[in-house]
Amino acid sequence: MKILVINCGSSSLKYQLIDMDNEAVLAKGLCERIAIEGSKLTHKASGKEDYVVETPMETHKTAVELVLKALVDPVHGVIKSVDEISAVGHRVLHGGAVYSESIVVNDDVKRVIRECFDLGPLHNPANLIGIEACEAALPGKKNVAVFDTAFHQTMPEKSFMYAIPHEYYEKYHIRRYGFHGTSHSFVSKRAIEFLGLDKNNSKVIVCHLGNGASLSAVLNGKCFDTSMGLTPLEGLIMGTRSGDLDPAVIQFIANKEGKDINEMLNILNKKSGILGMSGVSSDFRDVGKAAKEGNHDAEVALDAYKHRVIKYIGAYTAAMNGVDAIIFTAGVGENDAAMRKEISEGVSFLGIKIDDEANKKRGEEIVISTPDSKVKVAVIPTNEELAIARETLALL
Repeated sequence: MKILVINCGSSSLKYQLIDMDNEAVLAKGLCERIAIEGSKLTHKASGKEDYVVETPMETHKTAVELVLKALVDPVHGVIKSVDEISAVGHRVLHGGAVYSESIVVNDDVKRVIRECFDLGPLHNPANLIGIEACEAALPGKKNVAVFDTAFHQTMPEKSFMYAIPHEYYEKYHIRRYGFHGTSHSFVSKRAIEFLGLDKNNSKVIVCHLGNGASLSAVLNGKCFDTSMGLTPLEGLIMGTRSGDLDPAVIQFIANKEGKDINEMLNILNKKSGILGMSGVSSDFRDVGKAAKEGNHDAEVALDAYKHRVIKYIGAYTAAMNGVDAIIFTAGVGENDAAMRKEISEGVSFLGIKIDDEANKKRGEEIVISTPDSKVKVAVIPTNEELAIARETLALL
């Protein structure tokens, strides 16, 4: 059975075709600059040369049609007909408080996705466009919505409620939702299996660290708390997002600079974080290079990033009354050995000891703590596409 996984952004479309009989990726690719001049498709098929198509893509529907054409291409494709595709799994950012698990798309699901446009203005509209484009291009095939917020719906009220007048929760469902849920779900489940923990008696902290970053506290296999909030802006310092800050900062800058709330949120989402603090870049490699060359602001930005992660690990350990395992994943978490070591040393009071040789590994599943470490520390590469494909398969 072959499942197509689609992840639509506002001007992009990432995809993978996965053979679920052995979970092998047959092909993957990216459509860039949709509805923008210079759009192109980069298609990578197993055992074949990369295939690049530079052509206008006016809509996501055009992009989906190009993807399907590439998949059946006599030279670069991997299937003979789109009939071989059993279903399409879609990453959808926000499901609000309605959906706590993945679901086969119908009119009601599309209505909920549309009603969450305000909560996910950059992603939900594109996610819905991708779904409708696949419905048009692959009539009769099931589409499955896999919500980024779903895994976090098991949080208790004390974790997700904000200390604001309750009427705003009743009227607008303002609460902590959390994101990166597909990654947190996949990694926490794999951690329990990989480390031989008891799912029903386990305390795991997942550190999804990258340009976008979040932590989750997973108690007995279920999300107990997470760092992102109503939107992905809350929590850790990120590549361009500020993370936690005093809300009065927004009013103060707005008054001083003559900016409105929308301009301020744009600054906090796109011009802050590592980029804003360092003045160098949102790419951790660039900021790390600048720090080594003596750029003080770059050094402080990276120190602040690590400091925030350490604080959240400490908070979640306290909230769960202990921790069995700390897991690093995503771009920075999987590849930056120095970052992992420094964060682990920041919570060494937990009895954590790092195996420096094991920690040198990049991007592979490995335990990086020593056998006598009181808390297990591991790296588990995330695989959101496979997680989406598994969720889709389960619903067929």
